[in-house]
Amino acid sequence: MNKYLKLLNFELNRFFKIYLVLIVLTVVLQMIAVIVECRQYLKQANEMIYGMNASKEQFLANFGQMSFVHVTTNGWFMWSIAICAVTLIIYVFFIWYRDWFARNTFIYRLLTLPTDRINVYLAKATAIFLMVLGLISLQLILFPVEQGIFRAMIPDDFRKDLSTSDIITYSKYLNVLFPGTLIEFVTLYAVGLMLVFTVFTAILFERCYRIKGIFFGFGYCALAIAIFLSPVLIELFTGKEYLYPIEKFFAEVALCFLVAGMSISVSRFLLNYKIRV
Repeated sequence: MNKYLKLLNFELNRFFKIYLVLIVLTVVLQMIAVIVECRQYLKQANEMIYGMNASKEQFLANFGQMSFVHVTTNGWFMWSIAICAVTLIIYVFFIWYRDWFARNTFIYRLLTLPTDRINVYLAKATAIFLMVLGLISLQLILFPVEQGIFRAMIPDDFRKDLSTSDIITYSKYLNVLFPGTLIEFVTLYAVGLMLVFTVFTAILFERCYRIKGIFFGFGYCALAIAIFLSPVLIELFTGKEYLYPIEKFFAEVALCFLVAGMSISVSRFLLNYKIRV
């Protein structure tokens, strides 16, 4: 366990500078989104009320009150989330290939450490998972700050105050990142971790068998996804529903753990007996 934690700390430190850039970028872009969206709304209000001599009631009848949901649909806000998501997806691959293609082939040192090789695999996966949770936590911290700026810029009569949970519920994509219940949240990110394990195993297939490994990797990913989605696929092909929704949910959870365990077992075998550096 101590060796695993040291490897985890090492992987987190390697990504720290890029991660810090992502945090700063997220904060800056979302603050810009709040200010830009509020200024646009106020500009509309001023043009109609003072430029066209309309009453406040007429403006509100046409445009309605502004809520923070408007901010979450702003391009700056959406880009902040998209950039973080794409960066972490790329890093899922980079975290392995960097070690192989670095100047001194750093993977030699990692795989010859006095610890089980699977700890290298688990440390990399855990690092990715913690980075995702860190950005999710950052977003929850930013919401109250951004809402404070929003309330300071928009007069009471022109805004509709919403709680953070309401903002997430009404947003088309935030409710995907922040499911409504704890069970849904844990399930969603457990599936995400399962996918990371699956991709890692596919990468190891490629590293072990090179050209053939690419096909093995794609085949393994297809198999893992087919196993995980088997209850849905069976119902889709037969046109019959064999399970109640709650039964299907628990079946998917069990299959998620099965696929994750399968990926770890296959990766352990590849790392111990097939890997070439």
